Amino acid sequence: MYTSKTEIVVRYAETDQMGIVHHSNYPIWYEAARTDFIKSIGMSYSDIEKSGFMLPLLELKSCYKGAAKYEDELIVTTKIKQISFTRITFYYEVYNKNSNILINYGETMHAWTNKELRPLNMKKHAPDIYDLMAKLM
Repeated sequence: MYTSKTEIVVRYAETDQMGIVHHSNYPIWYEAARTDFIKSIGMSYSDIEKSGFMLPLLELKSCYKGAAKYEDELIVTTKIKQISFTRITFYYEVYNKNSNILINYGETMHAWTNKELRPLNMKKHAPDIYDLMAKLM
């Protein structure tokens, strides 16, 4: 199973009054990591969109196991958890780079749609994109 790694350095603006990363930043990091994942397999999100396909979010899960603080160096790992002709689910783990401690994990489920956000079968409409992602499982 292919896994990509994205490095994040916690910015001051991402912390709350307690000095830890606010929970709302993790989905933003998931998006950055998902974008890196797609780029690392030889295409970009914008290439997918230019081809007429979108990946709107259907579901987001996030579990907090620890805390990150200002200037912590983090690694977000990303892999495909599940793929079907109409949906794809990405799985993420966020680690403190220095201690290698897992501080968060989560997943996002997306629908394959056209530009009008109508669901479609990617195996039928873009078998090259579907097959590339399916073989990474």
